[in-house]
Amino acid sequence: MQKTNIIAYAILFLMFILMVASAWNESAIMDELPHIPAGYSYVRYQDYRLNPEHPPLIKDLAALPLSLMQPNFPRDTEFWRDDVNGQWDQGRVFLYESGNNADRIIFLARLPVMLLAIFFGWLFFSFLRKHYEDKTALLALSLFAFSPTFLAHSRYVTTDLAAAFGFFIGLASFIMFLEEPSWKRAGIAGLALGIAQLLKFSLFLLFPIYGIVLLVWLLAHIRAGGIFRFPVFAGMHLIKLAAIFVIAVALIWPVYQFHVWNYPPERQKSDTVFILGSFAGGPDPKWETCNPKASVPLSRRVRCVAEFTTWASDKPWFRPYAQYLLGLTMVLQRSSGGNTAYFLGEVSAAGWTYYFPTLYLLKEPLPLHVLTLIALLLSLWALWRARWGIGALASWIREHPLEFTSLFFIAFYWLYSIRSPLNIGVRHVLPTFPFIYLLVAKTVYEWVTFKSFGDPVNWFSWLKNVFSIYIKSLPKYLFLYAMVLWLFFGALLAFPYYLSFYNELAGGTRNGYTVAVDSNYDWGQDLIRLKQYVEENNIQKISLDYFGGGNPEYYLGNKFVPWQSTKGKPSGYFAVSATFQQERFATPAAGFVRAHDDSYEWLKPFRPVARAGTSIFIYKLP
Repeated sequence: MQKTNIIAYAILFLMFILMVASAWNESAIMDELPHIPAGYSYVRYQDYRLNPEHPPLIKDLAALPLSLMQPNFPRDTEFWRDDVNGQWDQGRVFLYESGNNADRIIFLARLPVMLLAIFFGWLFFSFLRKHYEDKTALLALSLFAFSPTFLAHSRYVTTDLAAAFGFFIGLASFIMFLEEPSWKRAGIAGLALGIAQLLKFSLFLLFPIYGIVLLVWLLAHIRAGGIFRFPVFAGMHLIKLAAIFVIAVALIWPVYQFHVWNYPPERQKSDTVFILGSFAGGPDPKWETCNPKASVPLSRRVRCVAEFTTWASDKPWFRPYAQYLLGLTMVLQRSSGGNTAYFLGEVSAAGWTYYFPTLYLLKEPLPLHVLTLIALLLSLWALWRARWGIGALASWIREHPLEFTSLFFIAFYWLYSIRSPLNIGVRHVLPTFPFIYLLVAKTVYEWVTFKSFGDPVNWFSWLKNVFSIYIKSLPKYLFLYAMVLWLFFGALLAFPYYLSFYNELAGGTRNGYTVAVDSNYDWGQDLIRLKQYVEENNIQKISLDYFGGGNPEYYLGNKFVPWQSTKGKPSGYFAVSATFQQERFATPAAGFVRAHDDSYEWLKPFRPVARAGTSIFIYKLP
């Protein structure tokens, strides 16, 4: 056990080193521009006017080191004083125009997120050790720690790691409750569910997931518990599920109360009215959409949530819940509207059903896919050999709550994501990755490990056991160790460009921009590297079309000339972010309209002379 712990510590230490060493000189990515200032304003001023579309906890965590620095946060700007959710402009002023050291602020804010990733990895490992062999837990931890996707998104002040962490603690605690449905474990599950709601709004999905999983779990016990005992059994579980929900909802209030403490009620009210003014078709003064007898479509019925949120936004006891519901409705509105994105030569705002499966295949390492394929084949073979029926299925669900819940969650979340038009990054399915890792690790390790024939009764059976354990299984072990080494060295070779990582099927990281960009490849992380290129090559002026959370003028000074396609061709050095270039080079999908002068037609004949990092293309134009 001690040896296993040491190996786990070593894996997590290596993960931390890779994260820190690859993040220290990366500029702010797009979402950090509002998240870092918002978090600091929450912790220092208890005012939630910035970035309400995301819950506070991960931003609070990132702001803790900044509280020791106490950087200048100007509150006399029009973006703080007058604008509704002026997060982008206030973020720019805070980081780059207030005399602060932007790079130091950004790096210090990232450190707590990296530490959360390490804590997440340890929880994941510890949870698996309680259910499987130590080596299974170590294999799953390796898949977690050396995933370029986890390495990338565990280094930034965004909600992606927070979402994965929230889903894990929520589902792990609920699985523990199913295994032992005591009031203590119900309380733990309630706290975990409440914490999850404070990390990202997509974690609201845990409420229906808990309900569906428990319903199937109860149905699987009908015959096992006896028809007369079942109502009591089911009733107690449902009462405890209600208690879990009540605890979670109750936890939201004190946390949000802290965050709106100095947010003036009249300002909260006016901001809410403005933000929700167009939600689900606009306001309904008579609340007809909330009348269950009214004949209105579901898309209008959700308007009643916005109506309640607006009403409650200046009521002392309801303000915390109003602010929570404001963020939730903003997310619902955005997720239904999509986002302009480039994918495989097309640009669209409607999304693609094959977006997430394709990116998962191309952005996770090949050794994981090899192991996943083996696990799938082994599982299909086991299903083929088994005699399945309703009774056998019910028995399997009762005896394997971890595997059943993991499979259901993966299927549920992937279906939900595939149906969404919001296609801006594989990070949106990151919460399913740990559950994929644990299922793959469990199945593969069971295949590798030989199960003894039992106590040998003679020398022949003893020799048979020795042969099977130490010789027959040796090729499988060597193969598994080769996969883990491939995974580890792949992570080292991908350093420091984890955000831009693509595997060999996509032509590697250098060619990944041809598949998809945005948070899959280019989120603005290479602006400091562009500054270094400009200095090393003594460039006096460079035109730049930049996508990200950095500030070109802060890094390049008077050498920076802002540019875009509609300005036509500049002369001399020109740089463009991969996201903008690919979106404008791409063929518009059906229904997507783009102006001809916004397509960089004049740039297509030229080839870049260099790149800043992986994501900013540098040209020298005549």
